Amino acid sequence: TDGAAFGRNYFNRASAPDTEDDEFADERAEVLAEAAALKKLAADYLHPEVGVTSTDGAAFGRNFFNRASAPEVEDIELANERAAVLAEADALKKLAVDYLHPEVGVTSTDGACFGRNYFNRASAPDTED
Repeated sequence: TDGAAFGRNYFNRASAPDTEDDEFADERAEVLAEAAALKKLAADYLHPEVGVTSTDGAAFGRNFFNRASAPEVEDIELANERAAVLAEADALKKLAVDYLHPEVGVTSTDGACFGRNYFNRASAPDTED
């Protein structure tokens, strides 16, 4: 028990750099990998114009609906009905926009289209309130 004999713990001193257990380091690496994968998926969802790239030569697909031997799935009657429904939906959308935005105003391209206020014109008969 010599008073001059002493030792210093390099790892537990106040100025020692923080160290991490292997278990925590592995878990941190897994979490960061999952976050990077989620970021890639979010970017792919947000930007569909980028397209899909494949590095596997064995990965391929065949479009069942656009091949030359595919049967015609839509007849003329159904196509006409679809066009009528889409035209009606477009007209309803225009009416909804006109209703929701009255500040836009009404525009007319027909020169014969006009209106006259019957009650406030100068030649209207005077009425008592």
